[in-house]
Amino acid sequence: MCDKSNKTVVIIGAGPAGYTAAFRCSDLGLNTILIENYCNLGGVCLNVGCIPSKSLLYVSKTINQIKELSICGISFSSFDINIKKLINWKKENISKLNFALSHMAKKRGIKVINGVAKFKSENELVILKNDVYVSNLEFKNAIIATGSKSVKLAFLPYESKKVWTSTEALSIPYIPKKLLIIGGGVIGLEMATIYHSLGSKIDITDNHSHIFPSVDNDVIQIFLNAIKNKFNVMLETNILDVKEVENGMLVTIDQKEKGKKTILYDAILVAVGRVPSLGSLGIKEIGVKINNKGFIKVNEQLKTNIKNIYAVGDVTGQPMLAHKGIHQGKIAAEVIAGKEHFFDPEVVPNVAYTEPEIAWTGIIEKDAKKLNINYKVATFPWIASGRAIASNCSLFGSTKLIFNKDTKRLIGGVIIGRNAGELLSEISLAIEMGCDAQDISLTIHPHPTLSETISLAAEICEGTITDLIN
Repeated sequence: MCDKSNKTVVIIGAGPAGYTAAFRCSDLGLNTILIENYCNLGGVCLNVGCIPSKSLLYVSKTINQIKELSICGISFSSFDINIKKLINWKKENISKLNFALSHMAKKRGIKVINGVAKFKSENELVILKNDVYVSNLEFKNAIIATGSKSVKLAFLPYESKKVWTSTEALSIPYIPKKLLIIGGGVIGLEMATIYHSLGSKIDITDNHSHIFPSVDNDVIQIFLNAIKNKFNVMLETNILDVKEVENGMLVTIDQKEKGKKTILYDAILVAVGRVPSLGSLGIKEIGVKINNKGFIKVNEQLKTNIKNIYAVGDVTGQPMLAHKGIHQGKIAAEVIAGKEHFFDPEVVPNVAYTEPEIAWTGIIEKDAKKLNINYKVATFPWIASGRAIASNCSLFGSTKLIFNKDTKRLIGGVIIGRNAGELLSEISLAIEMGCDAQDISLTIHPHPTLSETISLAAEICEGTITDLIN
């Protein structure tokens, strides 16, 4: 059976980029079909990524803040973690959002097909379920939103229950006494934050000389000082051998300055990056171009080289972030509907939901140096913030703004500290609006708040700061 329509838009993948594109297409009056391999909408982000990880990070950070109360003379005599209840609570959060997405798709009249899509031509798909043919589907336009998957290391025995990707880690199969995390990026450090608070002793290995390569070194140093008593971070370290034994995983590492050693771990979590999920689509066969890193090439309207096929989200390349994909999904839908819209953001914000959080946007200092921009840095330390002191988060907090010296316009910013991710949007908006230091410094911020550290940093740039010696 072949479903034919010359007005049909088919979206492949129901993650944030895909379902957003589908909802926007429907709202714009287009006949919309959404194809998803899994039973629930929401993709990796909702089901095994952003939402479950942030749920567990909320718990993690609450545990840490409860422990911090001891300095105020408040202590709790017992501390118990009911893993079964914790997992059920996390699942309930996911289920609420799964239901909301399904309900909105139904209300919008979107046809949801459960299966795998494979391109047969520029205007026709084959739908498979469990590798069995279901139907053909003709379309006028298609949007590829199949997301990404974890990179796997060939030398690890993934069949073992002691070797995890982030998906397995978020299901909390058990709490290892000693956990090795391979990869010092955002995902690895967020997982370290969760499992440390649950009681695991954490080692992190990375073969690079630094963590968070996208962040300025002064901010990273603050972060390293904050976590030095929590995690053992081993940089410039390679994994030489992994062997499963009865009581764990024997791992031989080679650390640049300390040499080789073998350590026994209860579990290994691999977090070395993600790659686009394109394998089963058949896009090469129909001529869709990909770049040398394996991502689909798109223009500013998210069109591939085939004019009626679009791509959004992780499959289009870095940064592989849900909020980028959401905005791309809207633009692709609007272009298909005939609007002259473009995906051309000044900035795409980034957040690591660690403890402390790190959030950055725009052109940071190391980027400004590479681009030969005449720039000025203004940094406000949270040790001078009344709200940070009152909230016991002043020691490892800082708000750093980067200005173009010639125009005085804000071009980037980095915040480290509690709720940094919630604070970052003001900086992104200021960059998008073309604000200069005076615009920000003359905007009255509520006191005492962490948000006022942004205006105070701008005052440093202006030379009008009174909260520090000018």
